Amino acid sequence: MHTVPVVVVFGPTAVGKTEFLLHFEHIGEIINSDSLQVYRHMSIGTAKPDCSVTSRIPHHLIDCIDPDQEFSAGDFVKQADQLCQEIYNRGKLPIISGGTGFFLKNFIYGLPVAPASSAQIRTQLQKRLEEEGLEALREELHQKDPESWLRIKPLDSYRILRALEVFYTSGSPLSDYKLPDKMRSGYRFLLIGLNRDRAELYDRINERVEAMFKAGLPEEYKKLRAMGYSPDCPGLSAIGYKEFSIMEELGSMTLNDVKELIKQNSRNYAKRQITFFKALPDVHWIHPDQWQEVEKKCTFL
Repeated sequence: MHTVPVVVVFGPTAVGKTEFLLHFEHIGEIINSDSLQVYRHMSIGTAKPDCSVTSRIPHHLIDCIDPDQEFSAGDFVKQADQLCQEIYNRGKLPIISGGTGFFLKNFIYGLPVAPASSAQIRTQLQKRLEEEGLEALREELHQKDPESWLRIKPLDSYRILRALEVFYTSGSPLSDYKLPDKMRSGYRFLLIGLNRDRAELYDRINERVEAMFKAGLPEEYKKLRAMGYSPDCPGLSAIGYKEFSIMEELGSMTLNDVKELIKQNSRNYAKRQITFFKALPDVHWIHPDQWQEVEKKCTFL
């Protein structure tokens, strides 16, 4: 049985993944593993690669669903598996890249074996959501599965309902269903982690947010709201968009306040990303300028 070679490139936000990936333009195709770049109409705040990049190297799983739709780790793994095989069959190298840690980890190690969905329980929970509200179900999750309660975002109704569904289907919390501890068979992985000095990374984050505002991020958010997307939908609840909804609620924030809050939240997110990625084994950590180190390792593929 042939194993498919896959390069996985990851790192914190603004570390320089997009520029680094251009080194692969003659040998590979990119499978996006950023959970926000899958959304249509959200280009500035998600730092999507523009046509100057995508014209040089093909990108997949970008602009494929609407901001009010869910895109889970399971969805990602299923589609990435198919894309890896298609890219390999074309004689190209599949390269998975992004900053969403759970997408990457689930792809490398496989999904936890949780109970299958129960349409009956899901319908019951959906009805309760409409009648009791999300906060009541979130409090119930806190009691039944505190570990998942800590991990799932407060407004992520899809994952809150799924965690409760698992509990009521199996009698065990979702957090009991752990990821496998061995890399999946069928692939030969090369894991590349990009990192920079913390001060340099934070400067890049601040500069990126400034550039986003100059490129029209406030207008992008207004357009999304005018299209009917609410602040609590999956896309708009993310960093770079949720801060505008806070401004809408409070009424006392300026655009500069929003900008500074996005910078702060992005820096905090980068810190969490680094912690998550550092826990992964067998990662080749390099500065984004050290392409030669990767070029040597690609010979194993």
